[in-house]
Amino acid sequence: MSNEHGFELLRDEFIPELNTRARLYRHIKTGAELLSLENDDENKCFGITFRTPPRDSTGIAHILEHSVLCGSRKYPVKDPFFTLVKGSVHTFLNAITFPDKTAYPVASTNLKDFYNLVDVYLDAVFFPRITPEILKQEGWHFELPAPDAPISIKGVVYNEMKGAYSSPDGMLYRYSQQSLFPDTTYGYSSGGDPLVIPDLTYEAFKRFHETLYHPSNARIFFYGDDPPAERLRKLDEYLSQFEPITPPSQIEKQERFTAPRTFEYTFSAADNEQQKGMVMVNWLIDDNRDPTQLMARELLSYMLLGNAAAPLRKALIDSGLGEEVIGGYESDLLQHTFSVGMKGIDPANAEQVEALILRTLNELAEHGFDPETIAAAFNTFEFSLRENNTGSFPRGLVLMMRALSTWLYDDDPIAPLRFEAPLAAVRTAVANGERLFERLIRELLLDNPHRTRVTLRPDPEYAARLAAAEQARIEAFAATLDDEKRAALIAETQALAEWQQTPDPPEALATIPTLHLTDLDREVKRIPTDIDEMAGVPLLRHPLFTNGIVYLDLAFDLRALPPQLLSFVPLFARALTEMGTATSDFVRLLQRIGRETGGISAATMTATDIVTAAPVGRLVVRGKSTLAQTTELIKLLQEILLTVKLDNQERFRQIVLRARANKESSLVPAGNAYARQRLAARFSPAEWADEQMGGISAIFFLRELEQRIQQDWPGVLADLEMVRTSLINRRGLVVNLTLDADGQKTVLPLLHDLIASLPDQPYSPASWPTSRIDDGEGLIIPAQVNYVAKGVNLHAHGIRPSGAAMVVLRHLRIDYLLDRIRIQGGAYGASGSYDRSTGLFITTSYRDPNLLRTLDVYDEMATYLQTIALDSTTVERAIIGTIGDMDAYQLPDAKGYTALVRYLTSISDEYRQQIRDQVLATSPADFVAFAEAAAALRDHGQVAVLGPADSIEAANRERPGLLKPVKVL
Repeated sequence: MSNEHGFELLRDEFIPELNTRARLYRHIKTGAELLSLENDDENKCFGITFRTPPRDSTGIAHILEHSVLCGSRKYPVKDPFFTLVKGSVHTFLNAITFPDKTAYPVASTNLKDFYNLVDVYLDAVFFPRITPEILKQEGWHFELPAPDAPISIKGVVYNEMKGAYSSPDGMLYRYSQQSLFPDTTYGYSSGGDPLVIPDLTYEAFKRFHETLYHPSNARIFFYGDDPPAERLRKLDEYLSQFEPITPPSQIEKQERFTAPRTFEYTFSAADNEQQKGMVMVNWLIDDNRDPTQLMARELLSYMLLGNAAAPLRKALIDSGLGEEVIGGYESDLLQHTFSVGMKGIDPANAEQVEALILRTLNELAEHGFDPETIAAAFNTFEFSLRENNTGSFPRGLVLMMRALSTWLYDDDPIAPLRFEAPLAAVRTAVANGERLFERLIRELLLDNPHRTRVTLRPDPEYAARLAAAEQARIEAFAATLDDEKRAALIAETQALAEWQQTPDPPEALATIPTLHLTDLDREVKRIPTDIDEMAGVPLLRHPLFTNGIVYLDLAFDLRALPPQLLSFVPLFARALTEMGTATSDFVRLLQRIGRETGGISAATMTATDIVTAAPVGRLVVRGKSTLAQTTELIKLLQEILLTVKLDNQERFRQIVLRARANKESSLVPAGNAYARQRLAARFSPAEWADEQMGGISAIFFLRELEQRIQQDWPGVLADLEMVRTSLINRRGLVVNLTLDADGQKTVLPLLHDLIASLPDQPYSPASWPTSRIDDGEGLIIPAQVNYVAKGVNLHAHGIRPSGAAMVVLRHLRIDYLLDRIRIQGGAYGASGSYDRSTGLFITTSYRDPNLLRTLDVYDEMATYLQTIALDSTTVERAIIGTIGDMDAYQLPDAKGYTALVRYLTSISDEYRQQIRDQVLATSPADFVAFAEAAAALRDHGQVAVLGPADSIEAANRERPGLLKPVKVL
């Protein structure tokens, strides 16, 4: 047996499609497994994952995920996670709880930083402090701050999950999973049910860590260009300290149902939403992890539901039974599942939805798929796999999760990383006439009795019942308290607060590894950009290696449009590919896009010019393809832009219904963004435009538009045509091409023809206003938590902070706001931002049990900064973290898009260097100076809160007139 740093090599393979060497190791002493992927990617990734199946719904795995990052043997500070963040240039740093595993991934392009991250995470998971105070802070505790105060339940995860249980979408997926797995770990809430979380004891919490956070239960992952042998050495330093155990982490299989089952639940909603329920039909499939079978199933799921033309999705939308289709194939559990459902249904029609699903599946099993649908699916999958575009996620992290889909269940972790052979096998089977997909529909779905239907019905009393249940829990506990126990609870509450507020000693903080300024590049990272003109239009070209993929952006000027039509733009963006053209209905069009390109989409961007302070708004139509597909990509773009058909009333109504349903369902998950957006619209024309197209105003617009479509379709169509004729215009257009220099030679002649074919009409850029709102707003939604925003325009008060403000704000986010709003206040998070182009300084909180207390925290920020005493290490760490944010790792397409935005907003490399120099020169005096900005926020700031009615009413009782109530949902 070979022994390299305590490991034996089990497999050594090359994966050509990833240009990666994969080596699978086993730690000889403990049995820990390591998958080591070696390649030339500078964005190095590490992750350690434990199998953590819960046995109840106390959220024990989720709370432990938070808690192990609150101090460890080697790093004895209260929050090494956020202390580490301050002095890191990481590209990813998080921890994630899944239904049956807990993962701790990190990534960085800086080798020293990467090693720091790995060491802190290894010490955190294996040797955490997890004291009773940490469980109280991160999990739950009864709180009684004073004899005359009411008892409450507080805790970060407790409030996070109150927010999660306010999201109907999240509830539907959770209940659907539980319906299929009533007898296994998947029948519990791994995140934690707020009504059950207070059942978690410290003894159970401690035992969970001792038995499951052990090398014998670990799957460890490395990826990138770091030295492979060093991976083994660093791991053995930790793993060798343990003796092997047999961890109690096995996951049992669910026994099969002999007949389908139905379930109905309720969720919090207003009275006027009685016709807006949700339904999901779910199947338990099997645990087959054969790569070819999985590829076939993923392709089938895409063909059924993957876009608006997919036959099952289309049948459901065309039925008019609901507003949006949801679901898909899930292969990340021990036994796989398939689900399909609808949002925005009348709950009384849930059975009809299920019947339509089964009928459509039966028709497809009998008659098969359109060959064009199959061809489009194959091309879409192959393009996506070869492009390997993981967006802002590190590629290594995505591969780790793919490997875990088999590895966690003691199967081959390398097999899911290969796609060439499985895709070829499925393609060959279909080409040979095998009715593969039709057979899968029948075997996996139609002939499978392990099926459930889960219906969610709106219930105006739901929130009140939850609040009553929480209060009953508190009262039952209070009834057990005599005077002595009540005094002890007060003492415990005060002791916890004192522990939270006591700073870590300098010698403990000094243990956290950090980079130094000398480890950083002083020069900005530049994106190669050639600026030319083509057919009278500015053309930006970025000669970057893209592995033969063409990335093309067409940025049309939104200021060519009358302002009152801005709210139509996101719908028009969707209509471009979902309404059809002069030669292709929308089904045929989407098939062609899938078969002949890597995708075509459109989205809006708004910003403010850093030089002129003028608002900038663009509809960016984005297309991508292989170099060989460029001709078809250009043809399709030309056809879509010039001949999109907007006159299908029912099709457009469906788009509007889907848009409104999706916006409403995002209110709880993204409440802080909506509150910030609503507030910012008061101060900035660009932010106003953004809010009109994507904020609370957009939701109100979509509801009104639903009625207009029925009552005044000619008027709606006229507005849509005005959007088209105003936007699709060569004047004001900017074209952005990201591709290597040789590839550009092929694309440029085709691109010239596309630009030359567009209309050329002069226009005067429209003026955009700001929202005419001066009062605080209380935006009412059926939630159990708040999202609190306060903001001010610093420029209006003569305050123009330098680039050093970025460093101060980072410190405020991670030290001040996090400490007072998350750690002491129990919210899930808080943030602050300053936009130097507009002067906007805005603070927000996320899934916050407090409202007035959070506003007080914002207002006390000025005093904090005026009295702050910072050592050089704290300032240096803040600078390093800020540089890490500025130098975020990007894939080639993202680099090209970033360069486009900089061009549109006049952000030159010289300006960026000036800001970087100011960041690098930040001193303690800059922190004190920013107190002026915080004082302006305190004295002149305006407020917007997204939250439940009772919270907003309570705030107004204590501070009359603070918030004008606005019913949103």
